Amino acid sequence: FSIHTSATIGYGSTVPVGLATNILVALESVVSLLGLAVVTGLVFARFSRPVADILFSEKAVMSWIGNRRAFQFRIINARNNQIIDLHVRLLVSRFETNASGTEVRRYYPLSLERESVVFFPLSWTIVHIIDENSPLYGVTQDQLCAAGAEFLILLTGMDETFSQVVNARSSYRADEVIWDAKFTDIFVYDPEGRMAGIDMKRFHDTAPFSNPP
Repeated sequence: FSIHTSATIGYGSTVPVGLATNILVALESVVSLLGLAVVTGLVFARFSRPVADILFSEKAVMSWIGNRRAFQFRIINARNNQIIDLHVRLLVSRFETNASGTEVRRYYPLSLERESVVFFPLSWTIVHIIDENSPLYGVTQDQLCAAGAEFLILLTGMDETFSQVVNARSSYRADEVIWDAKFTDIFVYDPEGRMAGIDMKRFHDTAPFSNPP
């Protein structure tokens, strides 16, 4: 009876008779319409919302660019569509002792070699050069770990399919940073030396940095 009422199929040989039964039919009709509207809205909001499916490298590295250290991590677009005008923000968070002797967590923005790309079809290695103006200047691996440091990442871009803003975030703890290392090349080249694709099996791979300064 409830299924026939909510689906408006019809009762066949059985019909509601009397005031109480008709009131029940009206209530079930209202409840079924509201329930259908709520479920439709939830399903639509859940599956129609664009999501940035960005894959972050499992580890970050403290590499070298020339004679300067550089904090690096790698990202790749795991979807077939492109992300337009992708921006990245990088912060480092660590515990410090204030003037009253209490440990407090402080956040410092880190400048990047490149903070945005026009579109993001493949992979991107994000680099922070550690110079005299960097909060990481002169900091060792043991000091980062002792301070409970964590690198916080926020990505913001425009999904080209839905024309809506998408976000992705991740972080690396101090013990997830490999020192004096670099990422292995993930690009595959044809016999003529032209890039033919990406080898995802090497996306998370790192190698020791030979002869660091």
